[in-house]
Amino acid sequence: MTQTATTPSPTPRMQFPFLDLQAQFRSIRAEVMEAVTGVLESQKCVLGPEVGAFEKEVADYVGAKFAVSCASGTDALLLALMALEIGPGDEVITTPFTFVATIGSIARLGARPVFVDIDPVTFNIDPAQLAAAITPRTRALMPVHLFGLAAEMDPIMAVAAEHNIPVVEDAAQAIGATCNGRQVGTFGAFGCFSFFPSKNLGAAGDGGLVTANSAELADRLRVLRGHGSRARYYYDILGTNSRLDSIQAAILRVKLRYLDRWSEGRRRNAATYAQLFTEFGLVDRITSPSTPANHTHIYNQYTIRTPRRDELKSHLYADGIPSEIYYPLPLHLQRAFAYLGHKAGDFPHSEAAGDHVLSLPIYPELTPEQLRAIATSVAGFFSQTPG
Repeated sequence: MTQTATTPSPTPRMQFPFLDLQAQFRSIRAEVMEAVTGVLESQKCVLGPEVGAFEKEVADYVGAKFAVSCASGTDALLLALMALEIGPGDEVITTPFTFVATIGSIARLGARPVFVDIDPVTFNIDPAQLAAAITPRTRALMPVHLFGLAAEMDPIMAVAAEHNIPVVEDAAQAIGATCNGRQVGTFGAFGCFSFFPSKNLGAAGDGGLVTANSAELADRLRVLRGHGSRARYYYDILGTNSRLDSIQAAILRVKLRYLDRWSEGRRRNAATYAQLFTEFGLVDRITSPSTPANHTHIYNQYTIRTPRRDELKSHLYADGIPSEIYYPLPLHLQRAFAYLGHKAGDFPHSEAAGDHVLSLPIYPELTPEQLRAIATSVAGFFSQTPG
């Protein structure tokens, strides 16, 4: 029997990217190029003046006494835990619904991640469940400020104070977010930030930073990031090599001047989504991001929820609308952490989020026409496929 060849369906062309970093760069190109050229001409490329200046500016921006930069957001978490001397036999409480670096930093030191489920509305750790997870081996609490929304820090800090346990904030996605008038990164012993290019404050590569309000802990971070050395070729403790390049610091100094403007643009786009979803009658079909009272959201991601997530994502793709899933499988169910012994059903809100979340473009350079195109495609899915 003769088989007839079929022509594959063409791949839809996206109308615009999920995140347009080129548009951002075009708006600040001259300033960035001048900053980079200055570093190259100075040849002070590692822990040079740009790094120290950036650390001071971030500390001032966040409202922390000290800031110590490093090579990545992952290293920021790792260095913070190393500074607390966390290791084998210790436990660190956090959430399973987060990027792998949160849990990986704990596991890398031989400590055990202990999970607490999320609040299904905010996606952040549920403070009401923290106390029950504490044991005599608990050495730190690590709340995550997911998608740019601060966790409920007041009750978290109350539990920490009651049990005399330090808090390490995973603020990788949330620089500039606030809770009760305070910026993330100022509540705990440490605040850990990422400058991966997709972050609201993104470098031209990897970069990270840890904030602290203790001079002793900040000094320990500086020693740890430089192989444990205070004097050249003399080593007080075992550290690592995790330094922010001067070129990245110079670029980030330029971008920091625009951060509030960009975050406001993201909030404006989120408000536009809310208006369009109301206009299209979608408020009962999808769950939009929620911002609790006394919080400011900086929308590193704009994440909606629907039980029909996979179908909606396919529909958007066919319309040339990009979307992403952060995150499809909570970490307690990942193969890399099978040794922890968890099973499906252990953290139901995290598991439901993994099945239902979908992030839509939110970057500040989106035009009103593009936002309407996204909302129109979402509305078109639900109108064509009722239920």
